[in-house]
Amino acid sequence: MNETQPTPAPTPTNLQQPERDPARGRSTGPDRGERPGPPPARAAGQRKRDTLARLTDDTDAWVATASAAGRPTLVPLWFLWDRDTLLMATRRTNPTARNVTPAGTMVVTLGHTRDVVLIEGPARVVEGGALEADSGDAFAARFDGWDPRTTPSWVFLRCAPQAVKAWRGVNEQAGRELMRDGRWLV
Repeated sequence: MNETQPTPAPTPTNLQQPERDPARGRSTGPDRGERPGPPPARAAGQRKRDTLARLTDDTDAWVATASAAGRPTLVPLWFLWDRDTLLMATRRTNPTARNVTPAGTMVVTLGHTRDVVLIEGPARVVEGGALEADSGDAFAARFDGWDPRTTPSWVFLRCAPQAVKAWRGVNEQAGRELMRDGRWLV
């Protein structure tokens, strides 16, 4: 596969699942230990390219924040990769927006369990009128003209990644850290 293109992730439809013994919850049959494994581990540079492609091409993310009392909130939000940050929008009264404080950290995940990108970083609330015009225009263009700047009850959230990890399986756990302290390691 061309190193400049994102490598396809395994999906539930292309991974064979072993038969299960419902009484014991274990695999059955003579090939019990011969499960298909993950594809070969990607080199760090390829993981970074795949991560940047996902940031550019994906539109949906799981976003986790916590209140000052520690109550977690996890919601799916649309996002735009803009100015090396994640730009999202939500109602200002939603817990996700209320949880964003100057000292708070946001955790964002992209992908599914066989192709994970995990991003951590500080987030800030940006009022629609304070958002850079080109960022707001790009957000609206990305989401078929939906422009949260036109609705006062909505705010933008901007998360600046400080840590990024990416992996597709156990064989990629060791080299999953791609960014630390806001700097790419590869």
